Amino acid sequence: MGAKDITEKNLEAFNDVFADIINVLLFKGKILMKEKDLEADTKDSMFKADGKIHEQERDVSKFWKNGEVRISILGFENQTCSDKDMPLRVISYDGASYKQQLLDEKAKQRYPVTTIVLYFGTKEKWSEPKNLLGCFKVPEELKPFVNDYKINVFNIAWLSKETIDMFQSDFKFVANYFRAKRLNKDYIPSSEELKHSNELMKMFTALTGDKSFETAYNKVILEKKGGITMCDVVERIENKGADRGRIEERAELVRKMLDSKFATEQQIADLLKISVKEVKKIAAKVPVQA
Repeated sequence: MGAKDITEKNLEAFNDVFADIINVLLFKGKILMKEKDLEADTKDSMFKADGKIHEQERDVSKFWKNGEVRISILGFENQTCSDKDMPLRVISYDGASYKQQLLDEKAKQRYPVTTIVLYFGTKEKWSEPKNLLGCFKVPEELKPFVNDYKINVFNIAWLSKETIDMFQSDFKFVANYFRAKRLNKDYIPSSEELKHSNELMKMFTALTGDKSFETAYNKVILEKKGGITMCDVVERIENKGADRGRIEERAELVRKMLDSKFATEQQIADLLKISVKEVKKIAAKVPVQA
């Protein structure tokens, strides 16, 4: 897993977010999983290959218990592009979980394992295989004897508005953003207070590659007391964009005045109320920060 996965999993690792995702995507909005019934799972599992021990890790994994009964492990695999090997990865993770159960002599009972893949692509839905047989060319005569294994993929940007409205955690802000991006519409931020604002901004940055979310958030926490909303963050991003637009317009004016020899560097600085050093930077086409 890369650095992006580490930041993504911070938000989903919160029990309220984890339970919310499961209740909406798997249980159609029914509150069957409660955050108090979740406990952290040891995500790392081992396997042996080429005479060596290797480690593999899920993005997020939890035990869902009912009283003292462990019912299931639910793991997430975050994706921003389709992965043709995902069925192989999922079956290896799930298989390792079952192997650990066999090795646990103290276990009173066995429990099923479920993994869901959250796909955040916006240009097209998941296009790679969603089952094990889709990863290979299998002769028709052999297919009845090769066990298939399907994976559960959810296209977040294609969720309906009705489905997104079921989310009660900060994950709804993620789903709304990617739906708007997929539809090529302006993202309309919510005025609801964020519960895990820092982790949410890190997830936006990781999934979009745009650092504006974290930069704007850092400004908000310095300027505002109390709860933070997506409106606060987006407003700072838009203000920065407007500031940059004004700077670019001013730079273009400076260059035109210099090219036409309308005024000296000092005269331009006095006219625009900027420093001569800044005029020289613009003349040399060095970007001026907002």
